Amino acid sequence: MIKDFNKYSTKFNFGKIILTLILCVALLDCKNSNFNKENSNQKTAVSTEFNFLPTSNTKEIVVHDFYTLSYNEKYEQAEWVAYKLSSDMVSQHHFKRPFFIDDPRVESRSASWKNYKNSGFDKGHLCPAGDMKFSEKAFDDTFFTSNISPQKHDFNDGIWNTLESKVRYWAVKYNEIYVITGGILNNNLQTIGREKVAVPNYFYKVLLTNSGGEYKVIAFLVPAVNNTEPLYKFVVSVDSIEKVTGIDFFPRLNDTLENTLERNSDYKKWSF
Repeated sequence: MIKDFNKYSTKFNFGKIILTLILCVALLDCKNSNFNKENSNQKTAVSTEFNFLPTSNTKEIVVHDFYTLSYNEKYEQAEWVAYKLSSDMVSQHHFKRPFFIDDPRVESRSASWKNYKNSGFDKGHLCPAGDMKFSEKAFDDTFFTSNISPQKHDFNDGIWNTLESKVRYWAVKYNEIYVITGGILNNNLQTIGREKVAVPNYFYKVLLTNSGGEYKVIAFLVPAVNNTEPLYKFVVSVDSIEKVTGIDFFPRLNDTLENTLERNSDYKKWSF
């Protein structure tokens, strides 16, 4: 009887061990499944994080590692350049300034830097090299000719440079900022070079941030001339820039939120 009991007891204990192991494996699988699901969600969040791209009038979207642009062959420059700038990207690294080169990703071919030679205009960055000093690769990629537009030196080195510096200030202050910039491209503009690169009379910047869980935008429309006026004098509504460019800057935002943000030209929520 005792022997039989010991036999069944041993089998029972062995059965408990097997059951315990099965439960442990099941729990481990469940944990791994949740972990993989969380990682998958994180990867999805990363891959869709840069999801506020504007609409394109030309459908020639060019994606680089740290910025995206819509190239307009008619005017031989980007109609917009868009990128995200976070506080940890703002850096004072000093890299050797490379030569401007054609953008190999522009199917219609970007205009040559030679168009600017002896033109009296700077090769004005749209995505500034100063915003991409966190990486030599990112810095060098701003020297594609798809990322430049003709600008008078006093404008490029003056108020436009001041606005670019202010964007970096806001990126640090608000932790992360989304930037869209370009020239106002329309007919009857002055052109330079053999490829007739258009010279915009105005440049714009549209900025979006989600600071403290609240979306806010600010937009600037700046005449391409030397100017000493304070930056807030050039604040306009996003709607007004959309009307002259034909671009929808935030098509993926909730329509109600988008309409509220884009008709507002109040700069008081931004620290100047």
